[in-house]
Amino acid sequence: MVILVVEDEVGIADFLERGLRAEGYEVRVAGDGEAGARLALDPEVDLVVLDRMLPGRDGLEVLAAIRRNKPALPVIMLTAKTEVADRIEGLDRGATDYVTKPFSFGELVARVRAHLRQADSEAATALEAGDIRLDLVERRAERDGLSVDLPKREAELLAYLIRHAGRVCTHGEILAAVWEYDHDPGTNIVQVYIGYLRRKLALPDSPAPIETVRSVGYKLREG
Repeated sequence: MVILVVEDEVGIADFLERGLRAEGYEVRVAGDGEAGARLALDPEVDLVVLDRMLPGRDGLEVLAAIRRNKPALPVIMLTAKTEVADRIEGLDRGATDYVTKPFSFGELVARVRAHLRQADSEAATALEAGDIRLDLVERRAERDGLSVDLPKREAELLAYLIRHAGRVCTHGEILAAVWEYDHDPGTNIVQVYIGYLRRKLALPDSPAPIETVRSVGYKLREG
């Protein structure tokens, strides 16, 4: 597995490089946003650890460039900004995870492992969560005897919800992953497509297990 570290503080970059190599990963390092955006597009890169405050190009700009070209690439943002609003903005722009400085290296490695495992699972041909199964090849969703074929975008949205079952997926995360939008607070396209899925996956005595989390996003219940 190849991890790209984009960090301009030499001490932190060196610490991360040595620590991740000791965990068995191949590590590449970029010291500014321009280099980070360029190296992230290498097909060999499996995950990016991205500082938010960078020279050349800001971390959010680098994140936007990654999402335009590699929407599924896991990106863990590192930042000294601890405000909740800053974390929400990073996640809404498409960050997979968010870690504030100072951080525990053990916790960071655990998050790296978790996101790499999740990325590996995306190569599967079928996904399951709770009583929903999605055949990624046929784009067919099944739920307790119900079988329905889905258009491409609805299948991609359901796949994203299944892969993140049990946690809230924000509007920004869904837009970045499914529609490859950087940020568009005015669009209601996610709400519209959630409505499509709810109608198609509803059973006579059981609504689709997709919860709305007001002003944040949606969550697929695991059971």
